[in-house]
Amino acid sequence: MKITGARTRLYEFEMTRPIGDANLPEGTAQATGMLLFIDSDEGVSGVAIGGGSPGQIQSLVNDLLLGEDPRGVTGLWQRMNDAAFKGGNRGEIGSAISTIDTALWDLKARLNNEPLWKTLGASSNRVRAYASGIDLSLNDDEITSFYTRMASQGIQGGKLKLGVDLDSDEHRLGLMRDALATSGKRPELMIDSNEYWSPKQAIRHIRHLEKSFDITWAEEPARRWDVRGLRQVSQSINAAVATGENLDLLPEFTPLLLHEAADVINLGQGSGGITGMLQIADLAYAFDRPVTLMNCPGNFMAPVAACLPNHIGMEVVDAGRDVCFDVDSRIEDGWIVLGDSPGNGITVDESRLAAIEVERFSPGIKAGSWPRRAGGGMYEIPTR
Repeated sequence: MKITGARTRLYEFEMTRPIGDANLPEGTAQATGMLLFIDSDEGVSGVAIGGGSPGQIQSLVNDLLLGEDPRGVTGLWQRMNDAAFKGGNRGEIGSAISTIDTALWDLKARLNNEPLWKTLGASSNRVRAYASGIDLSLNDDEITSFYTRMASQGIQGGKLKLGVDLDSDEHRLGLMRDALATSGKRPELMIDSNEYWSPKQAIRHIRHLEKSFDITWAEEPARRWDVRGLRQVSQSINAAVATGENLDLLPEFTPLLLHEAADVINLGQGSGGITGMLQIADLAYAFDRPVTLMNCPGNFMAPVAACLPNHIGMEVVDAGRDVCFDVDSRIEDGWIVLGDSPGNGITVDESRLAAIEVERFSPGIKAGSWPRRAGGGMYEIPTR
């Protein structure tokens, strides 16, 4: 079996609701996506939704992967990272490697004619879910509606975006708690300030909120690389500190765990693709630390979570980002239940894709790549 080429397809669309955090409180409903297809001489293609420029992806595939057996995914991942060594395998090239790796794992599972969760060694097709509205731009009714809808599917955990207005944060956290309680289960409350606070700001805010709420974890309460600051926060609050979604490589997680700066490790596709995520999850497992999987369109990375013994919850955003494809999974009683379709379960709908496909992204679309808001880590600028 041989890799014969790669194809990328870009698309733009409007989500079913705006999303926003402390760095973009007004939110945006504009979104972009990229589908990558890795083709083989067996007539089978692997597919991934991800990042990296099409040009960078084509260069990596053409220079390093053409003619190679696509089933040797881990070795091909190492080859790409070795090739990027001198210039650094972060940023655009890191995103490209992550997306290619994800497509290769999908291709391997499709060639095996089995679902990806089985190829990765999972013994169960169930993944625990929690709801995440990315909701700083939502009003009270919209917050209540979203988390009530998630609760109707048995989800008891929710993660609220906050960080720019303590009074509003307290009010909205109560709305989320009450909505999740309609699941009939004890609500699990998570908060996420997206690196907007300094460690001292985080401690002050979270301690205040903990007077009224039992918070499971506080996500990114300080900068992603601030080992001392994250440890200070962890030692000063009752909630666990979660971080990692914006880190790229295994070595960046080591100091967080070695110095007890992270209680929960957040994993995303950008952390080296599936191969990189598996490495980081193993590292966390060695330190007896749990991991969570970050959100992705259609929850298509859930097969990775299924194979991790220390996984405790996958972030479900449900904002209409599966606009041009279907995924073989569903949510039942708070769990993502994976189907038996070969690969990661993605089925692209060509007619839906054609309606939103573009040659290049329109200028000015933020699409989740938001700059840090003014005042971050120094002073607070309320939104109202």
